[in-house]
Amino acid sequence: MSGEPAGRLVLVPTPVGNREDLSPRALRALAEADLVAAEDTRHTGQLLSGLGLKARFLSFHEHNEERQLPRLLAALAAGQRVALVSDAGTPGLCDPGFRAVRAALAAGHAVEALPGPTALIPALVASGLPCERFVFEGYLPRKPGARAAAFAALATESRSTVFYETPHRLARSLAELAALLPERPVVVARELSKLHEEYWRGTAAALAAALAGRSLRGEFVLVVGGQDARLPAERLP
Repeated sequence: MSGEPAGRLVLVPTPVGNREDLSPRALRALAEADLVAAEDTRHTGQLLSGLGLKARFLSFHEHNEERQLPRLLAALAAGQRVALVSDAGTPGLCDPGFRAVRAALAAGHAVEALPGPTALIPALVASGLPCERFVFEGYLPRKPGARAAAFAALATESRSTVFYETPHRLARSLAELAALLPERPVVVARELSKLHEEYWRGTAAALAAALAGRSLRGEFVLVVGGQDARLPAERLP
């Protein structure tokens, strides 16, 4: 006997668009969970209902993490299996999860992370830009000064850098990047794993010009090549 508490926190990735990306292992983890800690219980409830699963939920998102952590830890202390899910993708990557993992580990509980859906990796490997070494920066900063600093840091960056960005800020962010690094190769991945998935490839200046004034919809991943990177092909929106 190791003396380790029987409770286990399982991080379960959920589809970013295509429900077929939910693995059999993830399905089993959700079916076996005593409690599902979900970023949006209604959204996850609909997903599970469509799969014929029922669950006991705990609302767990960025605005209530601190308040809900004691309840999550109490479930683990009682020997329960807690599945942690975000609305889409892998918990902890720009979604709630980090604090829960640290708290569970500090309390002596086992933590298991299942491999599965994320927008980060498909965008990177299909970009055509080097992906042996890369940097993931999460969402671009909202404030212009912080965003400019993030782009300025790319001037001497040799690795591909991946950002998430919202549709209403994407064109502006590309324009700001183009003002600093106009010839830097950029790939924009849109609506990954969904019906209208597409990739736009071009220099920062070309993409900024193509998207200027356009109203955009969907979910976007921005891959910026390193200082010596080259695009294999161009495809503008």
